[in-house]
Amino acid sequence: MTTQDIDSYFELLSRCRLFWGIAPKALSPLLAELEAQRQAYSKNALLLRAGESHGRIGILLEGRAFVQREEYSGTRTLLTELEPGDLFGEAFACAPDAALPPDVCARAAEPCVVLWLDFQRFLLHRSLDPAHKAALIANMLAVLAEKDLLLSRRIGHLSKRSTREKLLSYLFEQSQLCGSRSFVIPFDRQALADYLCVDRSAMSAALSRLREEGLIEYHRSRFTLTEQFSEIF
Repeated sequence: MTTQDIDSYFELLSRCRLFWGIAPKALSPLLAELEAQRQAYSKNALLLRAGESHGRIGILLEGRAFVQREEYSGTRTLLTELEPGDLFGEAFACAPDAALPPDVCARAAEPCVVLWLDFQRFLLHRSLDPAHKAALIANMLAVLAEKDLLLSRRIGHLSKRSTREKLLSYLFEQSQLCGSRSFVIPFDRQALADYLCVDRSAMSAALSRLREEGLIEYHRSRFTLTEQFSEIF
């Protein structure tokens, strides 16, 4: 990866959770040590294939992507959405000989650019600066912990019995995370249905009923929880 390539994304990479605590001037040589490689993908292209194992971590530089479970029947379950600066594949890169499950993949939702890092090389690289290595390990542990908490919250939504209860749980969480009763969710309707593992038509009907009951207002991906909603939680 050339210096010009790094300069294009330097600000984004310096904010990436994996590189917190690392001096900006050290970022370029560190990426070289990690054998950073930039790769572009078209919409719907696979970033990580089901069952794949290559010990690399991806950082999304441009575009938007999904990590999802794709059943043989064609059913899709959205596991997480990726935006610029997000890491993916880290759990499988850190676990020796681990591979993605046979039905899980990362797919581009629009044209994407990904920076690939050889994390297995990093773990075995003895000449890497000890301070940088310690920072990367600490940051990786934080990333894994944050994603574990995210998964726990999602399980909380999915454990609800009805589509209505799943929506109420998810919207309340988003409001809490944003610190406001008005917020924008990161999903369109189909992606939200896939994330909550519900039928899109049933979810749209449930949203309409919640609005008719005066609990929420919404336009596309922007939602507002009313005072009446607060009485539920």
